[in-house]
Amino acid sequence: MKLDVINLDAGKTGSVDLDDEIFGLEPRADVLHRMVRWQRARAQQGTHKVKTRSETSYSTKKIYRQKGTGGARHGDRNAPIFRKGGIYKGPTPRSHAHELTKKFRKLGLKHALSAKMREGALVIIESAESEGRTSSLAKQVKNLGWKRALIIDGASVNEGFARAAANIEGLDVLPSMGANVYDILKRDTLVLTKAGVEALEARLK
Repeated sequence: MKLDVINLDAGKTGSVDLDDEIFGLEPRADVLHRMVRWQRARAQQGTHKVKTRSETSYSTKKIYRQKGTGGARHGDRNAPIFRKGGIYKGPTPRSHAHELTKKFRKLGLKHALSAKMREGALVIIESAESEGRTSSLAKQVKNLGWKRALIIDGASVNEGFARAAANIEGLDVLPSMGANVYDILKRDTLVLTKAGVEALEARLK
């Protein structure tokens, strides 16, 4: 399929052929859901921790004699049954990550790109270059109507452009290797440079 290529001043500079196997799929919600869950699980810190009965700070002295009280038999106040006692089988530091095959991860990225294409939220630009002035880039972004946009460039991001974009709310820039399903779906508009399109197609074929 063909898509127009524009520059940052909204002028048309040509067109580009997009691979139907990457940008023309029927997006599947189950694939995208699994990909987002995989990404968020990997990002989760997993530093939650509770104290067990061996770690709480009460005395370990037996609280009353074993027999003759008419009550239950207890050792010390650290038992989980008591208020402020140790927690039984509570959370401990761990990784929440789970495995997804490389083949499935590629498929997920293809479906995310196809979803943006189907929504009409995919824009191709000639290049992402700037002198590093936030004010001029912000004006261009406003004129283009991008409110929450992700720009994916080629192997590397132009230093001046990245510096200018850093202070613009709702605008994020990634190299092609940083392209991921969660960031693509989170933004309203996906913007690819021509170099970004070539890099993504080479990566996903």
